[in-house]
Amino acid sequence: MEIKTFEDLIEWTRQLHAHLARCLKESAKLNNDERASALLDYVSSHETILEKAVREFEKQADPKALNTRMYDYLNHTPIRASADSYTHYASMSFQDIAREIFQFHDQVMDLYDSLIGKAEIPEAKALLEDLLSLEEHEAMRLSSQINRMDDI
Repeated sequence: MEIKTFEDLIEWTRQLHAHLARCLKESAKLNNDERASALLDYVSSHETILEKAVREFEKQADPKALNTRMYDYLNHTPIRASADSYTHYASMSFQDIAREIFQFHDQVMDLYDSLIGKAEIPEAKALLEDLLSLEEHEAMRLSSQINRMDDI
């Protein structure tokens, strides 16, 4: 997906979360490790919730921010939720899955953080700050839940 506006960025983020949710769900069915499969199921549902939250940003964001062009903002290597395969996580361990999920979320947060510093209009900066806050909050929540699962 080519990202030209902040609206495109939000849609791209939503699609990333949706894709990740599907990969995790499909992999959960095939992973033979019970703990890893449970983690995949949990994170899949978490990503689905995140996808819906990001969709709300599309509906509620300031049109001025949404329509702001990003051609000067985005010189970034595309973030991939996983390999092209929907079963990418099927043979991974609990720890490897957790590590990869957090790396993905860190990349998204780093992207938003870098874009905040480049935003020229207050509406765009506020939108990015809200998206970053959402991602940070959800990453902390996810970390807490994964740590609890790991303790069991």
